[in-house]
Amino acid sequence: MGTTADRFKAAVEARELGVLDELFTEDVRLYSPVKFTPFEGRPMVLGLFGVLLRTFEDFRYVGELTGSAQTAAGADGGSADSAVLIFRATVRGKQIHGIDLLQFDEAGRIKEFTVMVRPQSAVQALGEAVLDGLVEDGLVPQP
Repeated sequence: MGTTADRFKAAVEARELGVLDELFTEDVRLYSPVKFTPFEGRPMVLGLFGVLLRTFEDFRYVGELTGSAQTAAGADGGSADSAVLIFRATVRGKQIHGIDLLQFDEAGRIKEFTVMVRPQSAVQALGEAVLDGLVEDGLVPQP
């Protein structure tokens, strides 16, 4: 069956949203490079993944690191078991190099998810593509 990170990678690479649903906590938070406040709750995060899975071209994971790290919500210094998944992809002709930081609850489900990408031109292309997809899917209002 593998770890949650293994199952997450397999689901993303196979574009299986249904599998992702069972890997997230109900109150999951996703911190994006294109939005200051997190996307909150399983329905919104799954909606965002629906957009991401059709936005990224040639998406592939190229490495993984595991350990523990302080959570973004853990202002009290709380930390969680974590995995860093390194990826490469293309969005609107821009090459992206990034990481997904997955942080797990006691049951091994993903409670926090942070995405970091480079370079700046790719961040901009990703932000525009994701916003277009979120508006198209009715998840956020037209700006």
